Amino acid sequence: LLQTDVKWPLGWPVGGYPGPQGPYYCGAGADKSFGRDISDAHYKACLYAGINISGTNGEVMPGQWEFQVGPSVGIEAGDHIWCARYLLERITEQAGVVLTLDPKPIEGDWNGAGCHTNYSTLAMREEGGFEVIKKAILNLSLRHTEHISAYGEGNERRLTGKHETASINQFSWGVANRGCSIRVGRDTEREGKGYLEDRRPASNMDPYTVTGLLAETTILWEPTLEAEALAAQKLALNV
Repeated sequence: LLQTDVKWPLGWPVGGYPGPQGPYYCGAGADKSFGRDISDAHYKACLYAGINISGTNGEVMPGQWEFQVGPSVGIEAGDHIWCARYLLERITEQAGVVLTLDPKPIEGDWNGAGCHTNYSTLAMREEGGFEVIKKAILNLSLRHTEHISAYGEGNERRLTGKHETASINQFSWGVANRGCSIRVGRDTEREGKGYLEDRRPASNMDPYTVTGLLAETTILWEPTLEAEALAAQKLALNV
């Protein structure tokens, strides 16, 4: 959220900077939370419109907010995200605040803005699903370049390997690791089934493109046996 006249984050002193990151994530209080009225109004509007919104929170960088859509099935995820974005544009317009979906709105030691995408198939959620998830991660590693090229404009400014991101040039995965390309939750590892989180998409991504690519790579696309074996060895994946 940006101040209209100066295009500087809401709550930041004009021409200056707030205190360093730390207290703003999910924070409360007038000195930590800037724009909650807009976030709450957007949440209520989405509920009224029938959008499958499931949460919202203040982000690591002050003046930055996140909302979550889902769980959704198939192409419905894209429908709901685009409608939610439109409602947010209208609400910020009424509030006299500028909305930006830029993945790195402020350069320097500030977190960027992603659109982390939680994804699963029925097989991933059933018994033995963790093995299916690991196979999907392997496929995603082999098509990293194709995915990155479609995951949002300006994403190279965000995916630097710092500020809770993985490097845009190197695919990685891990359990409960916020600095990886693909994160698997502790619950998924413990229960042996669940979902994966693709942390690479930028906040300005096209949800139809991202969800379509995820389905294509993990369901329809098959690598050669040689490429699969090399990737499995590199990523320490036993599939």
